[in-house]
Amino acid sequence: MAAADLDQLSIDTIRTLSMDAIQKANSGHPGLPLGMAPAAFLLYAEVMKHDPQDPDWPDRDRFVLSAGHGSMLQYAALHLAGYDLTVEDLQQFRQWDSRTPGHPERERREDGSWRTPGVEVTTGPLGQGFANGVGLAMAEKFLRETFGSEVQDHFTYAIVSDGDLMEGIASEAASLAGHLGLGKLVYLYDDNDISLDGPTSLSFDEDTTARFESYGWHVQTVEDANDLAALRAAIAAAQAETAKPSLIRVKSIIGYPAPNKQGTSGAHGAPLGEDEIRATKEIMGWDPDAQFLVPDGVLEHAGAAGRKGAEERAAWEQRLEAMKAADADKAAAWDAGWSCRPLPGLAEVLPGDAEAFGKPKLATRAAGKAVMAAFAGHVPTMVGGAADLSGSTATIFPGGDDERFTKDQVGRNVYWGVREHAMGGAVNGLAAHGGIVRPYGSTFLQFADYMRGSIRLSALQELNVAWVFTHDSVAVGEDGPTHQPVEHLLSLRAIPGLTVIRPADATEVAEAWRVILEELDGPAALILSRQDLPILDREKLESARGLARGAYVLREPEGEESASIIATGSEVAVALEAADKLAAAGVHVRVVSMPSWELFDEQDEEIQEDVLPGDLPTVSIEAGVTIGWERYADIPLGIDHFGASAPGGELLERFGITADAVVEAVQELLEEE
Repeated sequence: MAAADLDQLSIDTIRTLSMDAIQKANSGHPGLPLGMAPAAFLLYAEVMKHDPQDPDWPDRDRFVLSAGHGSMLQYAALHLAGYDLTVEDLQQFRQWDSRTPGHPERERREDGSWRTPGVEVTTGPLGQGFANGVGLAMAEKFLRETFGSEVQDHFTYAIVSDGDLMEGIASEAASLAGHLGLGKLVYLYDDNDISLDGPTSLSFDEDTTARFESYGWHVQTVEDANDLAALRAAIAAAQAETAKPSLIRVKSIIGYPAPNKQGTSGAHGAPLGEDEIRATKEIMGWDPDAQFLVPDGVLEHAGAAGRKGAEERAAWEQRLEAMKAADADKAAAWDAGWSCRPLPGLAEVLPGDAEAFGKPKLATRAAGKAVMAAFAGHVPTMVGGAADLSGSTATIFPGGDDERFTKDQVGRNVYWGVREHAMGGAVNGLAAHGGIVRPYGSTFLQFADYMRGSIRLSALQELNVAWVFTHDSVAVGEDGPTHQPVEHLLSLRAIPGLTVIRPADATEVAEAWRVILEELDGPAALILSRQDLPILDREKLESARGLARGAYVLREPEGEESASIIATGSEVAVALEAADKLAAAGVHVRVVSMPSWELFDEQDEEIQEDVLPGDLPTVSIEAGVTIGWERYADIPLGIDHFGASAPGGELLERFGITADAVVEAVQELLEEE
């Protein structure tokens, strides 16, 4: 059979497998797989550098299906390309414990293998994959410039949809990608003029070519998605444009060639139906009764790039070993990056007391800056920054302009601009790529709302990222309730798989970073103060190493124990003051610092009981909403309302975040006994 005929047969196999799987599941989105099958075939069979036998190969090309609802397009292409995804797996589309879930999911199984090999990121919420791809391309650029093109030199491809481009996160990410000149980023835009509600003209009629050109992208148009020659030429031109990211507008027909549903929203989000599938197969010259058919010759033809990739990977492995043999420091940094752990000796360089920090009081955000400076040499591939707030969040590595990540150079400090949405999605992409130790994004805690989708997806994928949020309470003060987080700690704690840590002082900040970098798997949110906090005298208190358990006894009572006081962050100093006042009145209490609910809940019952005895009446205090604290405290003190514009100290006083309020609550509990 001629190569062109095999091309068409392979493309139609992607279409039929997609139709059959969606129909069998009685659920799914056939329109995109049918319309964009030619593009997916070309990418996997001809264009991309990849090895299906080693989906973790660090120098593979990355592919993101940002329009994740069209997941059967990727699953069918992965099967034909030779990945460990069988026809039986395709037949289990959208079923319990399936390797082909409704949207692409990045998930490792207990044995370390991928649930769906070849899926780089979890997509579905539109626009997220678009931003993830920007992060993937940033990681490639950073690693290529740091270690050399002989070990890191690949493209990031994506298929994006009208819906992706409508989302604000995509606009932010596109602007950033153009600004950074990510020339190895190539997006194929499925421009089919249809969304779920009907024609995109109902809500979307902008000139996307002009829009992306204004962002600094290289833009081309392919007028017919079925024109393989035009697609090949456009992709080649995009690869040749190394100074700009590329967008290829691919004019497709959603649901093509289904005779009654192509070009309509009816092909978007529901099975075509058995009659329409039969008619479509007949149009393509297929046996209408055959289901999940992969004709002879298709696997051999569509797997060509994968077989070539195995040879390329073998050659790459030799280059990697040569690089490591030539430069021991590079070798250590490379290995640390891909293990997502710091170089040895991190704990020894961290400041641990007031003398080391040089001040008796220090905002934990300022402590964070000092700690980052201390461990900078141990994480040579840690990349991140703040959303136009690096001076306020103090999340920046020393080095000045030499450490900036720009169009012309790579450094560890990314200036994300006022783009919280894009920052969140791109940080996830940096982590998903691999080789980057704990990429991070930072902003005020209040603005975690803007990036909640990305934070949630970091937890869903168990990505090793750090979210650093400062200005953590109403103590922000005069900026008022728009900038004062009250519900945000609870909101973050509600995300499964996210470890939230709110340190009490500078020493706990150092320990928090150590735990995040050396011990944690999955994302962490580090919550830091704007206002100065006393650096606690660790000679008289238990070491901050207790932070790794989530909660620890910071002060034991000197007399017979009557109650417990739990606090986090800035309120730990309030709890200690309350304990002093109670002791003066003859009431002896233990003070527990509880920087992380999640870490504490992971401990066994013996440790939990040792820290928080169940028979002790307990008061908690935290400058945020009190929901959830009933798990640990009999009386939770907090702020169950919005803040106000006034000096921070006055707000804490007026809202009852005081030692006197804690004393009153403890006395109330003791009177009830």
